[in-house]
Amino acid sequence: MNAVPEDGVPLPPATGAWREGDPAGRRQWYVAKEPPVLEAGGELPGARLAFETWGRLAPDGSNAVLVLHALTGDSHAAGPAGPGHPTPGWWDALVGPGRALDTDRWFVVAPNVLGGCQGSTGPASPRPDGRRSWGGAFPFLTQRDQVAVEAGLADALGVDRWALVVGGSMGGMRAVEWAVSYPERVGALLLLATAAAASAEQIAWAAVQTGAIRADPHWHGGDYHHTGRGPHAGLGLARRLAHVTYRSEPELRVRFGRAPQDTEDPFGGGRYQVESYLDHHAAKLVRRFDAGSYVVLTEAMNAHDVGRDRGGLRTALRRVTAPTLVAGVDSDRLYPLSQQAELAAHIPAADHLRVVESPYGHDGFLIETEQVGALVAELVGRVRGGGGGSGVGGGA
Repeated sequence: MNAVPEDGVPLPPATGAWREGDPAGRRQWYVAKEPPVLEAGGELPGARLAFETWGRLAPDGSNAVLVLHALTGDSHAAGPAGPGHPTPGWWDALVGPGRALDTDRWFVVAPNVLGGCQGSTGPASPRPDGRRSWGGAFPFLTQRDQVAVEAGLADALGVDRWALVVGGSMGGMRAVEWAVSYPERVGALLLLATAAAASAEQIAWAAVQTGAIRADPHWHGGDYHHTGRGPHAGLGLARRLAHVTYRSEPELRVRFGRAPQDTEDPFGGGRYQVESYLDHHAAKLVRRFDAGSYVVLTEAMNAHDVGRDRGGLRTALRRVTAPTLVAGVDSDRLYPLSQQAELAAHIPAADHLRVVESPYGHDGFLIETEQVGALVAELVGRVRGGGGGSGVGGGA
């Protein structure tokens, strides 16, 4: 049973993670044949990925597209909310028949990242002995670990080479890691609002968020999953802070200004509209996400450096052979255009930086689907028009 505070309103479950026995929805599962050997040391026995697919794989496997989600995303990139899926597809406007990623032509695959909480192995998952959740004992992951398991998924699906790999934000980190780690398996690459390495400022913002979660008295060192009450206050604070960095100051100013929320009086302890907005997003997240996954994935993002042990960023990015488009959002204050300019400058097959115009800040890569769809169409068209073994081509 959920804990009930003094005001009598039931609290959310200790975790918003998908748990065994919940409706599967559209999920399928891949289980790693061997425990992944992790970059920071150790192994992860029983590692599995939840994933969803749309369309049909061509007989020669040439039409597969890998779509990689951001921090609090999951495998449900397209489709309505329903049993097993608390929210609609996060890129529903891009994936489907007749859309930019036309599922009458492409076989689209979206995995829930390793360490996540919507069906893939993460802190809320049971340990191999089945007795309790991993919790605070869950190992440290990097983007390379996550991509290595995704490569196993590709093998299991019969995909030797992705026609296109696309990702934004954290998904973009994994996309560029795919192209550097497995250049022969990436036919084309679209990087959105992402970076070759996490910056000091991004690490700083993230450290405040993970610090808020760990400071919650219900964190219990990460071992809260069976206590009946999770670190909701800490996760909510983390989400509020993150959401401010995801949007732009002009948007918040125009949308909310200094207006109070309904009849509440900020001078009497009430809230401004912008505070209510942040409260709303915090409340939604604690019901659909896991605080442990938030920490694990955030720390994996902090560790992101595609040049680590590869001679630096420039040397590493020269390993990318795929035709590439790199795009940023002009109002993004979390992943500024300078980071995408660095990627575009040092990936050999990339041309000039593309700019998505949006008032919505970092979230623009999720919201401006018409502009992003045009980038997908341009990349596919440019590669097909250029001929010669790009890997982007045949339909089902």
